[in-house]
Amino acid sequence: MIHSQVLLSLVSAQRCLNAVAAGTTVQNGTGVNLAGFDGVLFVLGVGALTANQVTALKAQQSSDNASADAYDDLEGTLVGPLLDADGNKLLILDVYRPEKQWVRPVVNRATANAVIDFVLAIPYCSRGVPTSYGSTVAATKAVVTPAEGTA
Repeated sequence: MIHSQVLLSLVSAQRCLNAVAAGTTVQNGTGVNLAGFDGVLFVLGVGALTANQVTALKAQQSSDNASADAYDDLEGTLVGPLLDADGNKLLILDVYRPEKQWVRPVVNRATANAVIDFVLAIPYCSRGVPTSYGSTVAATKAVVTPAEGTA
């Protein structure tokens, strides 16, 4: 039995942007449905950064994943820009209690090339158990006080 405070019972996870080759174009991530969650943590992993790049992460929201309500920027969510020496590092953005159900990450790239490795979304503070995971998650496992031995 999994202890009720194991992190996997309180969060979900999904990959919402795959790797993108070096470039300067803005990249919109997949929308994350926050029904049943209080917030979402976005983690952007970057690769090589070219001098003078201006790479940053922000969030946008929509009530219906842009069916009729377009995604709009969320005020104050811009994190970055990365420094030129920040290749192979992360930017992390936490959006707590947005006003609308769907939130997506947007990676702003400009001026010079930046490689995107991924954007991971971690919805958290689940109001319903069990927590489900999106199709981008192959497997999950939680252990409580494991003994030493064969993994």
